[in-house]
Amino acid sequence: MALCPIKTDRMMQFEFATARKIIFGRNSLSKVAPLAAGLGDRALLITGRKNDRAGKICEELQHQGMEATMYAVCGEPTAPTVMDALRVARERNCDLVIALGGGSVIDTGKAVAALLTNEGELFDYLEIIGRAQNFKNPPLPCIAVPTTAGTGTEVTANAVLKFPEQGRKVSLRGSFMIPSYAVVDPELTRTMAPALTAATGMDALTQLIEAFISRRANPLTDALCREGLALAARSLARVYVDGNDSDAREDMSLAALLSGMALAGAGLGAVHGLAAIIGGMFDIPHGVVCARLLYPVTEANFRILRQEENESLLMIKGNDLSRILTGKPHAELPDGLAWLRDLSASFNFPFLHDFGLQEKDFRTIAVKAGKSSSIRSNPVKFSEEDLVRILEMERSQDK
Repeated sequence: MALCPIKTDRMMQFEFATARKIIFGRNSLSKVAPLAAGLGDRALLITGRKNDRAGKICEELQHQGMEATMYAVCGEPTAPTVMDALRVARERNCDLVIALGGGSVIDTGKAVAALLTNEGELFDYLEIIGRAQNFKNPPLPCIAVPTTAGTGTEVTANAVLKFPEQGRKVSLRGSFMIPSYAVVDPELTRTMAPALTAATGMDALTQLIEAFISRRANPLTDALCREGLALAARSLARVYVDGNDSDAREDMSLAALLSGMALAGAGLGAVHGLAAIIGGMFDIPHGVVCARLLYPVTEANFRILRQEENESLLMIKGNDLSRILTGKPHAELPDGLAWLRDLSASFNFPFLHDFGLQEKDFRTIAVKAGKSSSIRSNPVKFSEEDLVRILEMERSQDK
């Protein structure tokens, strides 16, 4: 498939960081215990509500002469969750964190690893609602082992926490927070139900698209996005239909990993800016919010870009995006937008208002989202009215 190269005369500067080592492949879970043995003696093993795989890892850690303390995270991480896990880690003198689970588990592990080695309170380091101080010391070694294929948090430099009382999600952020090692075993995602497969997959797809058209995109992140988008385009619908399709599971695990690497270097956009607020105000799965907003936000981005600068580099990227998603070498932007709309509709996600979001909430969400870190990288500077119209569009699509 021939894609249009993007040329520019501007000076190019960017930075890129990722995990010290990434281990990818089927059955790579077996490498966690030997890897951990070289990093510490007492591991805090953080898992999700279902921790059937954790028992085997504990046994393998013990065979390596290590102690292991298990801690289960139920639901999205909050300040009390992180502080309680931190207490357990301190009581057991843990010198290593292993996070085995979805994004909530890994974000908890990253937060605990960073706070264990830095003085002060959680709010000293939180952005937006905290003091946003920088971590001075490297965290404990952290091994991230995702069991879903969506967030890519195993290679990102932040941990997202939910603060219901403030009605938002905010991050602990800093280059130190990238896990030391990411072990990505696609077989761990095989047990995901179709609805979770679709929701997490739409999160990965959203991250790839937002990083691709971000104001901060660069040639390295573009390469990651192009590969990840092609993988997600060919396998997300397929794995939703057949969760035992090992090749499709592998594609989506790699797409999620690449999305995390890309967003760490290029940032995100308005979908995640809105999702951080909506997810803090309402009990809605993050991937569902992304799925419901991806088409309206992407359509609004390119509609405004077309009006303002029809021949811009971003408009060229829009056509490239459409060709990758549809697999058609001559596809143009409308084709890609239709593909996004139809894919989301095929998963039958509930509307956001089915979770309690009402029209009276739109203005509050728009005001808060306008201050989010993710939205700063969006290719269009949306006004509050633009964001309200996007939320209205979500409410009316698929009808």
